[in-house]
Amino acid sequence: MFDDPSFRAAEHQGTNLKDRLWRIIFLSNTRAGKAFDVVLLWMIAISVIIVMLESVEEIHAQYRELFFTLEWVFTILFTIEYATRIWVVRHKRKYIFSFYGIIDFISILPTYLTILLSGTHYMLVIRVLRLLRVFRVLKMGRHMGEANHLMNALRSSWTKITVFIFFVVAITMVLGTAMYVVEGIFAENPGFSSVPQSIYWGIVTISTVGYGDVTPVTVLGKMLATVIILIGYGIIAVPTGIVTAELNAQLAHIQMDQRVCEECGLEGHDPKATFCKACGTKLPVVADIGGKKT
Repeated sequence: MFDDPSFRAAEHQGTNLKDRLWRIIFLSNTRAGKAFDVVLLWMIAISVIIVMLESVEEIHAQYRELFFTLEWVFTILFTIEYATRIWVVRHKRKYIFSFYGIIDFISILPTYLTILLSGTHYMLVIRVLRLLRVFRVLKMGRHMGEANHLMNALRSSWTKITVFIFFVVAITMVLGTAMYVVEGIFAENPGFSSVPQSIYWGIVTISTVGYGDVTPVTVLGKMLATVIILIGYGIIAVPTGIVTAELNAQLAHIQMDQRVCEECGLEGHDPKATFCKACGTKLPVVADIGGKKT
């Protein structure tokens, strides 16, 4: 899901600098590779914390110069890391346009944009997505397969959810317009000054958020508000039910003896395979339906 394993496909056999760097950067099954990932994760976490602290006026005023320096130091280091990844990876295009490749790129972009547009450096919090690499460092790659099932379920239910959202929007527009007539025109309630404002109130109400900034004052308006609230309670569980049904359908197709690589999360290996066909990690031994080991 998060990383295209094809650009890490076959384990490099060479001993040159490029191959050694590839092993360190893209694999975590060696001491050097794990150390690199741990240091990288700490740097990412610290850089994100700095961006958040910089938004606090009192802290920013006291440590402005320090934050500015650290921000550029981290950006330069991440830029070097990104360029090195492109240099050592075998399939460069696949890495650049993979999930991690895109995140790696946009995580360094905001600092450079500050040269042209002030304030864009706060978007550096996107670096927090790079912490997803902790799955690989902690040997939790097997959970990537489960994430794939969830994403497949979301894709499969997208059409149904779209129809559902359209239906909710249609109801909200009708009831919001009715509230405009009742509250805005007849009662001259300033909160319902226009149809868009009334529809906004309808969306807030039907979603059960209820900010309370706009409220009806007439009896008929309160009755309509009650109807919208009840509709909201009735439909709030629909998207969850749709996704759950699709997820159950996805899980129903999973074979009992299917193995997931603990390093990269790839599944769908050959029944007699001992090592992962993507990263070369040894696959876990599980029992199939007949009790035989695979």
